[in-house]
Amino acid sequence: MAIEITQDNFKQEVLDSTIPVLIDFWATWCMPCQMVAPVVEAISQEYAGKLKVGKVDVDKQGELAAQYSIMSIPALLFFKNGQVVDTVVGAVPKGFLIDRINKIIQ
Repeated sequence: MAIEITQDNFKQEVLDSTIPVLIDFWATWCMPCQMVAPVVEAISQEYAGKLKVGKVDVDKQGELAAQYSIMSIPALLFFKNGQVVDTVVGAVPKGFLIDRINKIIQ
């Protein structure tokens, strides 16, 4: 299950994570975000233990969104060893995300 990421737990859950992390920057009013949400949730379950999945509500966590220059949502950022290693913007098919994830978790 995806973890709610906030300014308070970002360092612990993302930057200090021992496994790669996928963060979904989203908002409740964003229709493409609603479309990609079930895909993100499914990935969180399928890759449990290999990939941590978190969600950042940009309306509640504006500082985090600004810190990573989020201009369009959904924005999916992939972190490895505390660094952004890949970014996907927009609602994309599950297979597209799986390809990106498999390259990162190798």
